[in-house]
Amino acid sequence: MPRSRRDVPNDPDRKARILDAALEVIAEHGVHRTTHRRIAARAEVPLGSVTYHFTNLDDVLARAFARLMVRMSAQYRERMENASSRAEAEAAVVDLICGPTYASPTHVSSSYLSKEQMVLLFEMYTYARHNAAVADLTRTWLYTSRESLALHFSPDMAKALDVLIEGWPMHATFERTPPEREVVAAAVHAISAAMETREAEAKDPKGTNSPS
Repeated sequence: MPRSRRDVPNDPDRKARILDAALEVIAEHGVHRTTHRRIAARAEVPLGSVTYHFTNLDDVLARAFARLMVRMSAQYRERMENASSRAEAEAAVVDLICGPTYASPTHVSSSYLSKEQMVLLFEMYTYARHNAAVADLTRTWLYTSRESLALHFSPDMAKALDVLIEGWPMHATFERTPPEREVVAAAVHAISAAMETREAEAKDPKGTNSPS
């Protein structure tokens, strides 16, 4: 008879598994219904393991959201690092919103965010209103995302595009319809072009460097 993880005396991955279980419970039940018992049951560990490794439930939640941010930041960064031109960077932004063009017909995620990750973002943003540590984490997530975009775009462009990247999939989640790639691509290019023009005019308000 196979042994349960509860019975394994030396379990070096237990802490990480508890955090992954916490994210699963949050996605399924919401932060407000997440408990030590539900997390322990999902992780298949004794209840005492959760209270041993973490100070309290807030500590579990904050560390679980931090783990999520590390994963998502890596996804975000990889997409932008693979772009070698402004056009490819714009295409990467479209992929972040709509999902890659090479996705199979059975690809269930409408963007770089899975359905579970989108739910977790909703939960994290709401929880951040009541938890200072998670609020700091959320700000770090915003800045990290913009740093990845800044590999190809100015800071102002990065901020505008970052709002689009998160906002559009959120709306699509509630509308239950995938984003239209052509519309998204047009919006991304329009923001990029408009911001580029604005920044050029700010540097040369009298138009002295414009072609005659």
